[in-house]
Amino acid sequence: MSTAITSTPTGRPASSRSGGLKGLPGLRSTALRHLLLMALAYIGIVLLLQALDPFRASQLASVAYFIPAVAGLTVLTGLNGQISLGHGALMAVGAYTTAVLLERVEGLPFVVVVLAAVLVTSLVGLIVGAAAARLHGPYLAGATLALAVGVPGLAIYFEELLGGEQGLRVQPPQSPEWFEQLTGATSRTFLAYVGWALALVVLFLLSNLLNSRVGRQWRAVRDDEVAAQLAGIDLGRSRVVAFVVSAACAGVAGALYATVIRLAAPGSFTLVLSLSLLTAIVIGGLGSLLGAVIGSVLLVFLGPFLTDRGTGLGLSDIQSANVAPLVYGLVLVVLMLVAPRGLVGTVRLKLLQRQMSRQRATQRTGDQNAQAAGDQQQTPS
Repeated sequence: MSTAITSTPTGRPASSRSGGLKGLPGLRSTALRHLLLMALAYIGIVLLLQALDPFRASQLASVAYFIPAVAGLTVLTGLNGQISLGHGALMAVGAYTTAVLLERVEGLPFVVVVLAAVLVTSLVGLIVGAAAARLHGPYLAGATLALAVGVPGLAIYFEELLGGEQGLRVQPPQSPEWFEQLTGATSRTFLAYVGWALALVVLFLLSNLLNSRVGRQWRAVRDDEVAAQLAGIDLGRSRVVAFVVSAACAGVAGALYATVIRLAAPGSFTLVLSLSLLTAIVIGGLGSLLGAVIGSVLLVFLGPFLTDRGTGLGLSDIQSANVAPLVYGLVLVVLMLVAPRGLVGTVRLKLLQRQMSRQRATQRTGDQNAQAAGDQQQTPS
């Protein structure tokens, strides 16, 4: 009895794809593979934090709070096709929820605070997503732009609760004694451990969600709304779900942001933050979680690096501070012209093109050999 072999979109037999983690026993499940990758990534982060000084550890903690926000925006814009300029405002909701709870409720576990921030931000995302479900393109961008401009101003209107212009001081969770004895790390380094644990949990959940039916529906809506609707996909519901998931990720990012910065203030959540998040997903690659990580790293480390280089070249402090935005703009222009898919998307496209070229060359060689064999059989002895 013959065994049927199905083909993958790349033209390779499905039964031959057993290399890497997929070939290990018990790792056929996508969730198990993702879990193993996240565990290995966290072990690497722990080893890296052990070798870094406190300043670099704080920078790594900053990367941790950017990753959930950028990953959530990747889901919304890169996979569902909704352009959002208001993600900084959603981070503000999570940050202020965290600040209020830590200030007014004593002894509340930090995990509960983060979950509360996620819940409140998800509710805001549900309201905004339902209102914006019928908007497209520049109209959706304009609506979320209004959100980015208006939400930080609520802190001034509700000054008694949210602290006004000065904002609210945030008392971060203290590291347990056993943790300090085991690692010798400070409280600020402890936030890096916690932040990366939460960031990897978000990446794990999103990576499995994107490989589920919901993720396939998001891609269908992004690629062709008419075809998706004919296939029975509810466009409005799909957009709202994507907005809620993205808002929940922003809630995690806002909670981590408030604890790492130790402040929740309107000046921290301006339009510049929302544009920076959008820049990160464009540079890293739309629709790629790996691109979200790369974009987050660049957001944290590229700015100080360029500022230091500007100071080293003899520029003033103000001039050096403006070097980073200038370079970000130039990089965006160059990427749009040279690599519109972003860093990760361009690399994947090049690898796919190389693989297809090899397959065509192999097929061409096989056809030539078959033709030569046929010619030999037809030649009389």
